[in-house]
Amino acid sequence: MNDSSRPRDVAPSSTVCVHAGEPADASTGACEPPLHMAVAFAFDDAAQAAGAFTGENDHLIYGRWRNPTVHALELKIAALEAGASPDYECVATASGMAAITAAVLTCCSAGDHVVAPRSMYGESSRLLRERLPRFGIETTFVDQTSASAYAGAIRPNTKLLYVETPANPTLLLTDLRAVVALAREKGLRVLVDSTFATPYCQRPLAFGVDLVVHSMTKAIGGHGDAIGGAIVGGRAIMAGARELAVKSFGGVLSPFNAMLVARGIRTLSLRQKQACATASVLANALAESPHVARVHYPGHASHPQHVLAKSQMSAFGSLVAFEAKGGIAQGRRVLEKVKVVTHAVSLGDVRSLVTHPASTTHASMPADARHAGGIGDGLIRVSCGIEETNDVVDDVLRALD
Repeated sequence: MNDSSRPRDVAPSSTVCVHAGEPADASTGACEPPLHMAVAFAFDDAAQAAGAFTGENDHLIYGRWRNPTVHALELKIAALEAGASPDYECVATASGMAAITAAVLTCCSAGDHVVAPRSMYGESSRLLRERLPRFGIETTFVDQTSASAYAGAIRPNTKLLYVETPANPTLLLTDLRAVVALAREKGLRVLVDSTFATPYCQRPLAFGVDLVVHSMTKAIGGHGDAIGGAIVGGRAIMAGARELAVKSFGGVLSPFNAMLVARGIRTLSLRQKQACATASVLANALAESPHVARVHYPGHASHPQHVLAKSQMSAFGSLVAFEAKGGIAQGRRVLEKVKVVTHAVSLGDVRSLVTHPASTTHASMPADARHAGGIGDGLIRVSCGIEETNDVVDDVLRALD
């Protein structure tokens, strides 16, 4: 982790995770920020109301437009992704898919074109492959490990280069520097889904990316009890995203969920430190197992993009994927034999989770599309939690044996 090629000052500190966006309550001195469940906010007079709607003042109007609890979370996420820079903002949404949909539609209109990775989250792929073509937005899927593949797919009407790194569930990487350089040359925007990495492992804005999206449901919230999404980018584009995602589409994050996610973020650095350490040990152990055909983990020397991982990630993440010998039958046996690790979808929880992507999270992808993206029928994905490392590793190895 001390390689001189690694990016510096990438991971947000525990201090930022705890304090950003959460000053003591000015009216009461309470250390915990208040939970604001109000739908509407009273005006002092007609002039104040009119000014709030024209933007002459920032008085709160209506919960769909802005809520203090949600806004505090947005300030925290912006600090995690962009540090103290005032040039970036966050828009919180009802879910990760709401964030992804809004981010794409903020950049694209009917007649536009997107270049996206073959290996990506199943519902994101379905959005681009099935949903958006109905509204005149087309997508070409490419090998995300090759910047030249992105370049070769660009059309005159291309507006957006979509990146998911590390990819779900193959943990393939995309060279952020190369894709951003390509986008600048062609006048395009770059959108990065950084859910797998979290700001602890990777901060794409530092590489010149325009938009970063997260499913806060996963490791950012971290406790498996709140669904939410986030978009982070420059102030101008975020103003458009807020108008579209929150005000127009109504993809509003509930204040209660915002409170839960913000609470979860306070331990993000500590949780990810433990989860990443467990993932590294698990990857090494799986690589030595006679029951495993291949291990996918950016921190393992066998990963084809291990050098790239060291250059753009401050840690290698809490996700490990592996291909069990014996295909789907052996994979199912593993799912049924684990005791400490929980067989469930999602990821980034304090609990370690295991799933079979081909039959669950990526079942909506056609088989040929899955295979083209490297998502084999026997692929197993493990999201490492904060349990004792040996308990997780021993559990998976016992299930394989």
